Amino acid sequence: MPLGTAPCDGTNLPPKRTTGITSVHEARDALGKRLRELRRQADLSGRQLAESLSWPPSKVSKLENGRQTPTDDDIRGWTRATGSEREAEALLASLHTLEIQHAEWQRQLRTGLRPHQQEIAELDARTRLFRAFEPTFVPGLLQTAEYARYRFAQSITVFKVRNDIDEAVAARVKRQEILYRPDKRFHFVLTEAALRYRLCPPEVMLGQLDRLISLSALPNVRLGIIGFETAYAVAPAHGFWLLNDDRVMVETFSAELNLAQPQEIELYGHVFEQLAAVAGYGRSARTIIHRVIEDLAPETETDDAG
Repeated sequence: MPLGTAPCDGTNLPPKRTTGITSVHEARDALGKRLRELRRQADLSGRQLAESLSWPPSKVSKLENGRQTPTDDDIRGWTRATGSEREAEALLASLHTLEIQHAEWQRQLRTGLRPHQQEIAELDARTRLFRAFEPTFVPGLLQTAEYARYRFAQSITVFKVRNDIDEAVAARVKRQEILYRPDKRFHFVLTEAALRYRLCPPEVMLGQLDRLISLSALPNVRLGIIGFETAYAVAPAHGFWLLNDDRVMVETFSAELNLAQPQEIELYGHVFEQLAAVAGYGRSARTIIHRVIEDLAPETETDDAG
């Protein structure tokens, strides 16, 4: 989903806060600046360094200006060519921190969809409080198997990864057992739009809506729905998850951002509170869901008649 880096005028958010995408860019820029310092200390031009490493000259410029993320081999080669091998360990640590922050889907999903579901399950086990805002689709922990199948199909289409949908769906359904653990707490906030987007056939969405109603009755699950008529204090720019009070996860089309800076967690916590405050819960949430069901049901009846 497209990610807006900040509101247009900043009036709804605390001042002097960095957004997640900004912090990732800043980390990449900082790494590039340090590489530039090492090159200059070695009294090498960008072209000279590139030639010594058999790289195209443009690669040095891209790495130094944060337009390309280096690999481990790039770091080792750079420090060797500039006589600064003692800096390699620190630079590699910075690189690996950046990789955790900005985990590209192509890399995460190269072995298929199911392994990533297992990684998320391990993270779930360590988390006691889940807070999620989704403006576009139903969160994975609340999905029916049929709805999940269409979400995974999109990933296969977009990223051209191995088709292991059956295994991935089974892993996602297995993950949902966590919803029934009394030591876990969940707070989901969805927009009405997420219930109406045509991301699967109507009959699949009807089953999904029924499941939302059922799950909203669980004692440790709080489900809020923001109706179309609601006035927002903070625009629903993109979805995100808050895990405990120590991590924020944001999904973009290209990557999963994992944010752990205290100011970022504070910012997203504030945004979540603003969105949760205008959501409807209990009977109000179910009223919105039933309204969507009533609008969608005639389409399935037409299909049955045909």
